[in-house]
Amino acid sequence: MIFSKLLPREGNFFELFNEHGSRITEGARAFMLMVNNYNDTALREKYAAEVDAAERSADRVTAEVNRLLHKTFITPIDREQIHGLINKMDDVLDLLQDAAETMSLYDVRHMTEEVIRLGDISARCCERVQHAVTLLPKLSDPETAEAAIKTCEEIDRLESDADRVMRSAMSKLFREEPDVRELIKLKAIYELLETISDRCEDVANLIEGIVLENS
Repeated sequence: MIFSKLLPREGNFFELFNEHGSRITEGARAFMLMVNNYNDTALREKYAAEVDAAERSADRVTAEVNRLLHKTFITPIDREQIHGLINKMDDVLDLLQDAAETMSLYDVRHMTEEVIRLGDISARCCERVQHAVTLLPKLSDPETAEAAIKTCEEIDRLESDADRVMRSAMSKLFREEPDVRELIKLKAIYELLETISDRCEDVANLIEGIVLENS
């Protein structure tokens, strides 16, 4: 018993999840501001830089979580769940950054309605991810656990919406885009944006598992 009390406990894992979730939301909002102001070069570059800054900040949080895992003997939830959750969350911001960089590298000249719709769904998924992780410290409360499950279900529905928009976007692209280069560019961007919602769903699935095991 005395030995157990001397072991490193808890860490700041929940606080770090919350911080990472905030960076995800910041990155998603900056991405949508970039998309909505795409024709203004100065604003486009400003918001793209904000996406990059959010991704770098999130990387530091991920590194801190992984460092704490090596130092903490008793964790608030399963170690594999902590590791899996923070890395899946990090994947979300990596994809947002990839999408922003791809638009620049491919010299995309204009935003399509489908990019805006997929980006909006992705941003809403990111906001729901942030909300879900804020509930993790209080899963012993049945109402909080239920709220977490409902939030994860919202993410699942948004991911299904993204799938439908993606199928429609691809169909329209291959039927109506005469320029092969533009087709290739837009196809790559659509796929990146749809994958963001997939990764948010991965996070939701992990959180559902944590809720079921710890509530």
